[in-house]
Amino acid sequence: MSESILRNIKYSILDLATVREGETPVHTFPKSLALAQQAERLGYNRYWFAEHHNMAAVASSATAILIGYIAGGTKTIRVGSGGIMLPNHAPLIVAEQFGTLGSLYPNRIDLGLGRAPGTDQATAVAIRGENFNAAHSFPRDVARLQVLFSADNKNSNIRAIPGEGVDIPMWILGSSTDSAHLAASMGLPYAFASHFAPTYFESAIKIYKESFKPSKYLSKPYVMACVNVVAADTDQEAQKLATSVKQMFLGVITGKRQALQPAVENMNTVWSEYEQEAVEQMLSYSFIGSSETLQTSLSKFVSDYGVDEIMATSHIYNHDAMLHSGKLFAGLFN
Repeated sequence: MSESILRNIKYSILDLATVREGETPVHTFPKSLALAQQAERLGYNRYWFAEHHNMAAVASSATAILIGYIAGGTKTIRVGSGGIMLPNHAPLIVAEQFGTLGSLYPNRIDLGLGRAPGTDQATAVAIRGENFNAAHSFPRDVARLQVLFSADNKNSNIRAIPGEGVDIPMWILGSSTDSAHLAASMGLPYAFASHFAPTYFESAIKIYKESFKPSKYLSKPYVMACVNVVAADTDQEAQKLATSVKQMFLGVITGKRQALQPAVENMNTVWSEYEQEAVEQMLSYSFIGSSETLQTSLSKFVSDYGVDEIMATSHIYNHDAMLHSGKLFAGLFN
């Protein structure tokens, strides 16, 4: 039963261009390309980057540039943003950038849009300046992007060249229920950040499905859930590899962010009881273990929530182990 459930589900990757301890982005980017090329061979549906800023472990700040790098090094897999933090940018600039990508790599580029800054408040001020409250304009800016991509915009005084008339599927990203209402009202696909914001996942997708209004973009609701995945040959090995992502989230809650750390034998030497509780709450939707363990837990997840696609993000220090995890994950769906 569990195998048949997963065979109807598309599977994808979210990459933050993770910088490992002892390395720089110079080392990171070729590893992302190798992972994307393997993903293409293994039948993954899409490969997305997330926009984050001022984080030692995350090198995906110039998201559109990395999308072009990966699309140029692959042939068929969809490549996109998970997401572009729209309040950080003028909609016209986003339309031009993604119109360029869509012209270079037709029918392969996705534009996932979020309203959060993707960073801390001080950095958000540095990015947005006087537009610091631009998040309130998010629904209007999404609609503006749709106009800029439309071929009907050719008689406007403000046009996106390239961009106008280019087919760029747009997604609404979310970590709360606000985004669910917006995605439903606009008839757009919805991607939820359950990999770090599990609290509102269930209620958000319920709102989205119940409130969805069909549009020219989508006839029925489409939900993609992003989850943490660490797969290995044994549960014990996977649990050890997962200490890297646990250290990463520990840095998030303590404010002591650093490059991705190597795995450790015992997390109790790293965190306190209260820190452990906070990290494990954030990692509620994490799938860690052997293929057999993941087959059972992922199948239950899909059955319980009725998601249409699963996007895996895997913060694994050892690159070969990360590639192996991606291979084992793909095997669950085939």
